[in-house]
Parts: sequence; C-alpha cells; structure tokens
Amino acid sequence: MIFREVEDRDLIAKARQGDVEAYNLLVSRWEKRIFNYLLRLVSNREDALDVSQETFLKAYQNLRKLDDPARFAAWLYRIAHNEAYSLLRRRKPDSELAGEPRPKDFGGRLLPMELSLAVESALKMLSEDQREAVLLKVYQGFKFDEMAVILYCPVSTVKSRLYTALDLLRTALAPAVFLKTRELS
Repeated sequence: MIFREVEDRDLIAKARQGDVEAYNLLVSRWEKRIFNYLLRLVSNREDALDVSQETFLKAYQNLRKLDDPARFAAWLYRIAHNEAYSLLRRRKPDSELAGEPRPKDFGGRLLPMELSLAVESALKMLSEDQREAVLLKVYQGFKFDEMAVILYCPVSTVKSRLYTALDLLRTALAPAVFLKTRELS
C-alpha cells in the first residue's frame, strides 16, 4: 500500500472525529490536482477556484458518507465532476466559443508552448465526456475502474470515450506534430 494512502486514511479518520486541521491537511494534498482537473473542465480560472472550494466543502460535509477511505481520490473527483457539470449546465448558453483556434490553424514552427496551446485547443474540440475521460486518464492517472466510479458509468463506456477521444486528438494534432517533427529533421 502506498504511504500517502495510509496517511490519507489516518487524516480521514481524524477529520471524521472533528479534527479540522486533519481535513486541512487533506485539502492541501489534493487541492492542486483538483483545481487543475477543474480548470481543464470549466476553462476558467475563477470558476475552477469556486468549484474547487465547493468540492472541498461538500467533501467535508459528507466525509462520514465515504464508505471506503481507500477510495477517497475517486470519491473526491466524483464530487468535483458533479460540481463542475452543475456549473456548466447553469452557464451552457454562454459557453459557445466561436472562432476558437484549431490545432491545424497553427502555421509555421511550433514551439513547446505553441504545441501545448494546440493540445489545449484540441481538447476543447472534444465532447465534455470525451475530454473528461482524457483528463482523468492522461492527466490524473486514474485506472479505468476508478474513472467509472467518478463518471458514474460502466468501464466499457469509459474506455470507448477515451479511445474515441484519443483518435480525435491524434487526427486533430497530426498536422501540428507533423510540422514540428518535419522542422526538426
């Protein structure tokens, strides 16, 4: 078992008994990962901060409902997922972004920052479900069964979303990557 998991279990047990400092330690361990995940989902720093705070507040309020402390990460990401999609549903009419640069629109030489921007742009072209599957697997490193818990769907659906998204990303980014590798040779 990973040492951090053992420490998280201890902190969860203390927080359940009312130890606020133990919960604050849990927050400090997870806040950056949750914020980065949310930022990629909601695409706005202020919204990601707000949703992150809501996530940790709800987690604290419902900590006693967590059945298995070893599943804390998936449980916390599920709360973050729910809060992010609640926000996205509320602001849906405003969220259509016209004229968003697409990776294939990038011309000339691609520097690492430009490649990073191309990836971000390509991620925005995916459906919300596909983008979240990529974020959870590639950026957060979750296993398929954990992703199924977070996304509240079967593992087969998670795999389908992920593999479809990766194919779409490969197609969208191929011109950008091709330009970069061609210039390096």
